[in-house]
Amino acid sequence: MSNKIWAQPPPGSRKPRFTREQIAAAALEIADHEGFEALSMRRIADVLGAGTMTLYYYVRTKDDLLTLMDDALMAEVVGCCTPLPEHWRTAVERISHAMRETFDKHPWALHALEGARIGPNGLGHVEQSLRALEGLSLSLAEKLEMLSVVDDYVFGTVLRDREDHGAQGSTFDADAINEVTKEYLASGDYPILRGLVGDREPVDAFLEFLAVMTDKGRFQRGLEIILDGFAAKYDLPERSSQQLRDAAHAHAQAKPRQAVAPSRPATDREIRTRKRGPPRRSSR
Repeated sequence: MSNKIWAQPPPGSRKPRFTREQIAAAALEIADHEGFEALSMRRIADVLGAGTMTLYYYVRTKDDLLTLMDDALMAEVVGCCTPLPEHWRTAVERISHAMRETFDKHPWALHALEGARIGPNGLGHVEQSLRALEGLSLSLAEKLEMLSVVDDYVFGTVLRDREDHGAQGSTFDADAINEVTKEYLASGDYPILRGLVGDREPVDAFLEFLAVMTDKGRFQRGLEIILDGFAAKYDLPERSSQQLRDAAHAHAQAKPRQAVAPSRPATDREIRTRKRGPPRRSSR
């Protein structure tokens, strides 16, 4: 896919009628509401109120258009992560959630924009990701491994989200599924599943399994498990330097003072003893 658009200056020496950002935004709107298949230069021109040939003055090829659209998505991710949290773990979590939310918002993008060349906002995303791990005592290879593993988890979740969303509008014959599944379970080839289903209808059991697998908190729990693994493997700090300073200050403030026994007036005998001094040792 061409990447020449970033090597070209914005069109026109005078103030252009449209910006690349406006064209990309119009393209995203069409793909979101009408489907990626409805996207064309003519349709974008209709949305912008321009002639089709006018747009070719700004975007010369469809590859250039897809590159602009991909960079617009990355702008959403970068914007969600600005400013970036100080602590590595909080920063990685913020970036991961931003990526998932962006691609869930544009579910067609993961496949449709595959192969799009990186642009300035894409570079900004890479910069943010590396900055999140900047203060850690890790090699570049170890940092890239962590980021790629997290990316794989995020995009795998996006694909699952897309499948779940598509399944919501589908219908199935529960009675037929029940009967066929009962026959399979009765064969004895699936003892674990048979034990999990128990005396329930198979469809009811499978819906329960699905609810666990699609629980809203599952993404964060899985992300925590991944980051726990990297933190344990590389002995990474679980709290930022500022958090450690705050905790030390709070500990010092909360440290109990040593109790002092209340004073009492001295007796006459104690006063006389103090005046005479300590008793002398007798000599033999």
